[in-house]
Amino acid sequence: MKVAVTIPYFDFFPELKKELQGIYPDAKFRNDRYRLSEDEFVEYVRGHDAAIIGIENFSDRVFAALPELKVISLCSAGVDHVDPALLNKYGIKMWWAAGVNKVSVAELSIASMIFAIRRVHYFASILHRGEWKGPVGFGNDLRGKTVGIHGCGHIGKEVVKLLQPFGVNIIVCDRAPMDDFLKQHNAEAVSAEELWARSDVLTIHLSKNSSTIGMYTADVLDKMKPGAFLINLARGYIVDEQALGQRLESGHLAGAVFDVFAVEPANGNPLIDMPNMFAFPHIGATTREAWENMLRSGMYGVEKAYDPKPGVYPFD
Repeated sequence: MKVAVTIPYFDFFPELKKELQGIYPDAKFRNDRYRLSEDEFVEYVRGHDAAIIGIENFSDRVFAALPELKVISLCSAGVDHVDPALLNKYGIKMWWAAGVNKVSVAELSIASMIFAIRRVHYFASILHRGEWKGPVGFGNDLRGKTVGIHGCGHIGKEVVKLLQPFGVNIIVCDRAPMDDFLKQHNAEAVSAEELWARSDVLTIHLSKNSSTIGMYTADVLDKMKPGAFLINLARGYIVDEQALGQRLESGHLAGAVFDVFAVEPANGNPLIDMPNMFAFPHIGATTREAWENMLRSGMYGVEKAYDPKPGVYPFD
């Protein structure tokens, strides 16, 4: 099988690259770091049976131009950039593994809670401006607060586990019943309305799909507890960013931490300049451990690829 590797990160893991070359001796690798356009993807993958990919987006014309392509193996943690109906139309199988970066994202979620509630970003900005003089205000302890988790899949469950030593009240909103897990970890299942009303810190770990795009509207943000902190390490488009900015400015929400935005790169997004907004450039999975897991998954997924089914997890 002729394999084209479009994700440009195997050079950071030479042992993995060597392992992949042992399986597919003629595997083709990229040396640049930018995301391929559709035309560049077609040119790069043409003549190959399989592609090990990241988060490239595909239109009908891409697959129409690649009649030899029979497998795409995803290294990404999400699949919102893949249309299963389009794959079925062209007889292309796919591989994707859930939860490959769950520990890294969950750890960043915990760090984000502490950074937000302690106002670390604000205090750091004071130091950077050379304004260290006199009282500069207070943060708060995480201990004793109510932490809400919206979405308790692979990542959400890791967040619940990591929160155990912090002495917080954990409430969880998820469509799937998980009574045994919640009981074991002293967490409470609540409705979305309860989650918004009770959470001092609310962290989003939802997939991006038709039911979650635009979920956090202005009305929903208004239902959140006054003075709460909102954390989104999931996907852009789940939260109305303009409405969020207004509520950060008014003080209805005390702060927010976002790793994902509707438009990325998010350079120039006015949210980033707000003093109570702590923003990352989509780094939830940028640990060596997470990337090794994702690359290994994509590498071995070529042989495990299956026919994707629209409407069946992980698709709408």
